[in-house]
Amino acid sequence: MQSKPYLTLEDVKKIAVAAEAEAVRNNWAVSIAIVDDGGHQLWFQRLDGAAPVSSHIAPAKAKTAALGRRESKVYEDLINNGRTSFLSAPAIEGMLEGGVPVVVDGHVIGAVGVSGVKSTEDVQIARAGIAALTDG
Repeated sequence: MQSKPYLTLEDVKKIAVAAEAEAVRNNWAVSIAIVDDGGHQLWFQRLDGAAPVSSHIAPAKAKTAALGRRESKVYEDLINNGRTSFLSAPAIEGMLEGGVPVVVDGHVIGAVGVSGVKSTEDVQIARAGIAALTDG
């Protein structure tokens, strides 16, 4: 039988603390969601001042990145490049940049989704959170 790593609560807290620190350091009001490899929400926080809609978008981005095993930007790019039929793909709604998978030993074990600022800044926050787990 194969085995693979998985996100523990301690791992999730490390990611959350680092992602929040990146957002706060830059004065960015965002929502941050962390999911497992099946897209099930493990963590959510909406920083003060974050738009209410970001509380729906961040988890959707995270779920999309986890289920697709790639950054959610891939889907945004497909759609923007004319493959609009991808909008009908089942089970994924957050086809916007800002969802980043958590990869450990070649396994996608979850994802982080961020919403509230420019998409590239959302990604910056997500990657900062993931780096706290994978670089440390």
